[in-house]
Amino acid sequence: MADEKVGEGAENGACQTPVVSANKANDWLIFLLRLFAFFATVSATVVMAINKQTLTVVVATIGRTPIQASVTAKFQHTPAFIFFVIANGLASIHNLLMLIVELIGHKFDFKGLRYLLIPILDMLNVALVSGGTSAAVFIGELARNGNSHAKWNKICDKFSTYCKHGGGAMIASSIGLVLMIIVNVISITKLRIQKCQNYSRLP
Repeated sequence: MADEKVGEGAENGACQTPVVSANKANDWLIFLLRLFAFFATVSATVVMAINKQTLTVVVATIGRTPIQASVTAKFQHTPAFIFFVIANGLASIHNLLMLIVELIGHKFDFKGLRYLLIPILDMLNVALVSGGTSAAVFIGELARNGNSHAKWNKICDKFSTYCKHGGGAMIASSIGLVLMIIVNVISITKLRIQKCQNYSRLP
C-alpha cells in the first residue's frame, strides 16, 4: 500500500507541471501551423487546378507551307496531377474544419473524443497529401528531364510556364505537408498533457 501511494505521488508529481498553460500554448501553436498549412494546400490546389498553357506547333509541312496545330497542357491530362489536386483539396477542407473546431470546440463536451479523433484525421491527411505530392513530383521530374531509357521525351522545354506553375504548386504542397506533420506530432503530445490535466483534477 505504501509503495502504491508513493507511486501515485510520483506520477502525480510528474503531472504537477503547469499543464493548463502548456495546453494553451500548444493550442495556439497548432492553430497557427494549421492556418499556414491551410493556405499552403489551398495555394497548391488552386495553382495546379488552373495550370494551363497552349502552344502552337508545326506538325507537318506541305511544300513550303507549315501545318500548325494548337497543343494544350493542363492538369486533367495527368492522373497524378488530378490526384494531387484532390488530395490537397481534401486536406484544405480538413484543415479548415479543424480550425473551426479549434475556435469553437471548447464550447462543446466531446468527453476527450476530440483529442483522440483529430490526430487520427491529421495522420490520414498527412498520408493523403504525401501520396499526392510524391506522385506529382515524379511526373514533374519526368516532364522536366524525360526518360531516355523508356524513350519518353521531356516537355518542360516547350511548356515552361506550365512546368513552373506546377513546380510552385508542388513546393506549396510540400510545405503544407511538413506543417501538417508537425501539427500531428503536437496533437499526439497533447494527449499526454490532457491526461496529466485530467489526473491533476482528481481529489
